[in-house]
Amino acid sequence: MANSILIVEDDLTFATMLKTWLCRKGFQVHTCGGVASACKELKDNDIDLILSDLRLPDGDGTAILDWKRETGSGVPVIIMTSYADIQSAVNAMKNGAFDYVSKPVRPDELLKKIEEAIKSHSSQRNNVKEQSGSVYLENSYMEGKSELARQMYNYVSLVAPTPMAVLINGASGTGKEYVAKRIHMQSKRSHKPFVAIDCGSIPKELAASEFFGHVKGSFTGAITDKTGAFVEADGGTLFLDEVGNLGYDVQVQLLRALQERRIRPVGATKEIEVDVRVVCATNENLLEAIENGTFREDLYHRINEFTLRMPSLQERRDDIMLFANFFLDRANRELGRELIGFDADAAMLLQNYSWPGNLRQLKNVVNRATLLAQGSFITASDLDLPVSGTVGASVQPLYDKDDEKKRILDALQHTGNNKSKAAALLGIDRKTLYNKLKQYGVE
Repeated sequence: MANSILIVEDDLTFATMLKTWLCRKGFQVHTCGGVASACKELKDNDIDLILSDLRLPDGDGTAILDWKRETGSGVPVIIMTSYADIQSAVNAMKNGAFDYVSKPVRPDELLKKIEEAIKSHSSQRNNVKEQSGSVYLENSYMEGKSELARQMYNYVSLVAPTPMAVLINGASGTGKEYVAKRIHMQSKRSHKPFVAIDCGSIPKELAASEFFGHVKGSFTGAITDKTGAFVEADGGTLFLDEVGNLGYDVQVQLLRALQERRIRPVGATKEIEVDVRVVCATNENLLEAIENGTFREDLYHRINEFTLRMPSLQERRDDIMLFANFFLDRANRELGRELIGFDADAAMLLQNYSWPGNLRQLKNVVNRATLLAQGSFITASDLDLPVSGTVGASVQPLYDKDDEKKRILDALQHTGNNKSKAAALLGIDRKTLYNKLKQYGVE
């Protein structure tokens, strides 16, 4: 749930501007124009932070500090003041204000102070929540507000506390690992490790070692003992990304480990008991893979006690600008820029583009535009998105095996045989594309 801020400011224009900016930052914002109305708002609403002008029509910000003392409230207060009244603001801090900012307000400075104040108050109120890692999750990712997003995260909340194995289906770049982390953080295993393995990047000959570990000297190159992912995740959650890329032999070993809850490191003589919850993700149709004999049906049922489908960004058009602004805020911080937002043409282009690479592509596009933009707003030319990528383009993610080869060839032609770009257009990772090319004999 978004943190709630109360702005106490009699300058209606400034208060409205500040509210709009803070809402774009993800806060829930209330406004009022004086001390009396502030006290009523504080009584009627659950407020996480008070942002108050020092001088108000019916008193000043210190009156709110008096209310804090009288009620025993721990809600932090940040005072806004003109340069001439800084000494008064310092005195307010001595009387219980968390901090002050001078007008004209610098947005980056204000946001930093707000986050510090809320974090400090949250830590005092609920140390358990912060230690669990949920604060990290809330600040590093936006879940979106579309109906599809709301429904999916409702399913996450339902399945997370259970011991069920979860299979997350979705195209590349839709945020599957974040959902896996959210399942872990809302589970009874949240105090134990979350270990992620990219199955598409593990060489076939090293897969057993990555999963189960090995002992020194068990094979050429094993110069020390290695702890496998199952032991690292013991008691917690093991996330297997792109599980469809595992070789058949490794699938057999994985199935046995999940069934018996015991593993044997490569070269070891004794088995080790392990207790892990498995969450898997794939951008492939595993039922097709079963029909083709490349994926074991018994393993499929073992890892698929509950299925979550990740909607594509194209299906979540209500969330596109939310994510775009979220990525812009992050890019501003990381690149040392202070861009305000997107102009009208840029916003229209963002909303009409098909986003075959989903959230990952959107993030990369926004990062590049943030670096290149010359003005205060990102323009359509800064985004550098192809017209051919507008909604309705002929290249779409892979779903139907009957025309899968044709779609791959279309994507390769469309990108000048650039396999990385073709994979992004198809909504799959490069490893999967190479597997498909080999399967269809495409050079």
